[in-house]
Order: sequence, then structure tokens, then C-alpha cells
Amino acid sequence: MSELVQERCVACRGDAPRVTEEEMAALRPQVPEWAIVEREGILQLERAFRLQNFAQALAFTNTVGEIAEEEGHHPAILTEWGKVTVNWWTHKIRGLHHNDFVMAAKTDALFAHR
Repeated sequence: MSELVQERCVACRGDAPRVTEEEMAALRPQVPEWAIVEREGILQLERAFRLQNFAQALAFTNTVGEIAEEEGHHPAILTEWGKVTVNWWTHKIRGLHHNDFVMAAKTDALFAHR
């Protein structure tokens, strides 16, 4: 399991630095199932989680929402029948921050232990 799971998110300010290419290269192996996508010019981490039905998808969505509230860092979540797509990025800096990789790892751990 990724060591990122043990980290806490730090409060992010508008002047917080985005992750560098070098930092991204070091963090990516810890969240290998996540894709880096660009939406409206903003880099985001994205992963689709497959579940057996809508009830399981909704339960997983709620669990991700609970950890997001605890950490004070919130994703975009699309809940569908048997599928939950989660996107992490830092709104204040309009890009990727270390927190996003931490939360991706925490989301993976939630999925593994559901």
C-alpha cells in the first residue's frame, strides 16, 4: 500500500505550488491506477472504480465523501450504476498538488477495504 495513505492533507492556499514534473514522476508509482487528465486546461487525477451495482457505487461515493470532509479536500465524483469516477485536483491552484496524490492513495485504500 502507498505510504501516501499515512499522510494528512495540508491546508492549501492560492499561492501553493503545483507539483513539478519531477514530483509527479515520483508520486505516480504510488497511485498507478490513476490517470492524469486535463479538463478545461486543469490537470487532474482520475480513476473509475467498478462496483457490482448502484447501491455499492453509492455507498463507495459516500465513503469517499466522508474522507474528503475529514481531510478538507474535495473531489469531483460521478456515481453511476456499477461505477464511480473520482477526480482529484486542487481548485485554488487550478492544478495538481501533493494533497491530490495523498487523496488518490486514500481513495484506493477505501476501495480495497470496502
